[in-house]
Amino acid sequence: MHRHFFKYFFLLFLFLGCSVKSIPAPQSQVEKLTLLLQTLDNSISYKESRVLAKDIFKQIEKLTKKFELTSPPLWHNFLVNIGFRNKGLCYHWSDALYLHLHQKRYRDFSFYLVGSNIGDYFLEHNALLVVAKGTESVHDGIVIDPWRDSGKLYFSKIEEDKKYLWKHRKAREPSFYR
Repeated sequence: MHRHFFKYFFLLFLFLGCSVKSIPAPQSQVEKLTLLLQTLDNSISYKESRVLAKDIFKQIEKLTKKFELTSPPLWHNFLVNIGFRNKGLCYHWSDALYLHLHQKRYRDFSFYLVGSNIGDYFLEHNALLVVAKGTESVHDGIVIDPWRDSGKLYFSKIEEDKKYLWKHRKAREPSFYR
């Protein structure tokens, strides 16, 4: 009897992994992102930075539920690739955030899709980049990466992200948002 229990438990774990619960972001993290967004340009208001920070965290919370996220990220990728999850690869996150934020039409911010190790099947990674409106350079932005820590938002200035060397993926951005 115990043998069957362990067999079913193992199969359940194999197919479902460790589910990630969607929880609201701590206010300290929202505040930290708000202040970081303000550093992109002196003309950016605290109010709009705060609205954007809250919007990003709220959308990540929704996507965590929608993607039925499991942890770690590579396990979730495996589940997507074999058909047990519909979405949740890194580019699903960046694309969904990109489309959502563009629809809001923020006055002080623009959004880019960025990638690292582009073309390398096992190492390619994608994220969203927030820049001050009118900024063309991806070297002056903030990386928004909810995939890396399974739904817990990683964000930093692009030059401070030592894990990835980011490049603009303009060809992946829908032309109606350029």
